[in-house]
Amino acid sequence: MTSKTTNKFAPEVRERAVRMVFDHERDHPSRWATVVSIAEKIGCVPQTRHEWVKKAEVNSGERAGVPTEVADKVKALEREVRELRQANEILRKASAYFAQAKFDRPFRR
Repeated sequence: MTSKTTNKFAPEVRERAVRMVFDHERDHPSRWATVVSIAEKIGCVPQTRHEWVKKAEVNSGERAGVPTEVADKVKALEREVRELRQANEILRKASAYFAQAKFDRPFRR
């Protein structure tokens, strides 16, 4: 399964860009102005940069939300549950098929 979005920027670039927003926030009238200014410099859409900053705040505990590590673990567990349910369904159908086949055959001595 692949992501619906392509990550154009390496994690190191994201971390640096977020750090730049925090470091230069006091040089601008608002956080959004800071985000726009830095986004233009690295060729990123401001909304994307703003999401990176918000996610960094969630991960550090400064903002309410689900940290990335927890979200990734939940996704992995949901995927595992889905796969186990599929496997159980296959086994259930196979069991029913073989049980039926056992009773449909004539008795051999």
